[in-house]
Amino acid sequence: MPVHSTPVTSTAAAVLARHHVTVTGSQTLPTLVLLHGYGSDQEMWGPVLHHLGGRYRVVRYDLAGCGRADAAYDRSRHGTLDGHARDLLDVCDALGLEGVTLVGHSVSAMVVALAAAARPSVASGVVLVAPSARYLDDEATGYTGGFSVEDVDELLASLRHNYLAWSASMAPMVMGNPERPELGEKLTASFSRSDPGVAAHFARVLFTCDHRDVLPVLGVPALTLQCRHDALAPPSAVRYVHDAIPGSTLLRMQASGHCPHVSAPEETARALVDFVG
Repeated sequence: MPVHSTPVTSTAAAVLARHHVTVTGSQTLPTLVLLHGYGSDQEMWGPVLHHLGGRYRVVRYDLAGCGRADAAYDRSRHGTLDGHARDLLDVCDALGLEGVTLVGHSVSAMVVALAAAARPSVASGVVLVAPSARYLDDEATGYTGGFSVEDVDELLASLRHNYLAWSASMAPMVMGNPERPELGEKLTASFSRSDPGVAAHFARVLFTCDHRDVLPVLGVPALTLQCRHDALAPPSAVRYVHDAIPGSTLLRMQASGHCPHVSAPEETARALVDFVG
């Protein structure tokens, strides 16, 4: 059940219920807002919470169309990542949050960047975990995102054809760490719980977005986390994010794969503690 230490209005309560917001820790502690990536839900942050040791007030929620969030996924609002950024700001407003640390994994790295750029007062800093501002290569600018148009078209066609089969092959590749198959199985199970129609729409939004323009105007401290052998966010894409954000700190993790909060929660927690204090 969500935990709220202050009264909320009916509008705020509706926002918190819609995104199945959960809050742990005292209001007197520094606040972290943790956003999950595509195909998963807030439970993926569980291992990291264990290693944070009660240092922070932690807010987690399920993105629209994911986990136990309200099933009313709005294809108009969420046709771009700006819609998810507005959701994040709605959650912050519902809880009265200002000056907190926003942590986004994968696609949600750009969600927190968009929210912090739109309203700098909401964030004291951002942590971008395995980020990419654009997944498609861009020959015109020499940018390497790791995927060609043909790659993405094939990926989306496979998803639409048989979502369960796509999940079974894609999730282990995203997770990496083939010597630990249970991790890939965990992400596969999470993918499989998603509505195929919503998953297909969100995947297209994810793989065709381009938010390189928001990075230079991000006016808060940023920590950019890069993993080894990341199939979705290659070093070129992560380095671009870091280089484009004024004053970003780049941490090259020992963690392998695209989901360090699952495969290396202790290392991920340590990075958060070192950044937030």
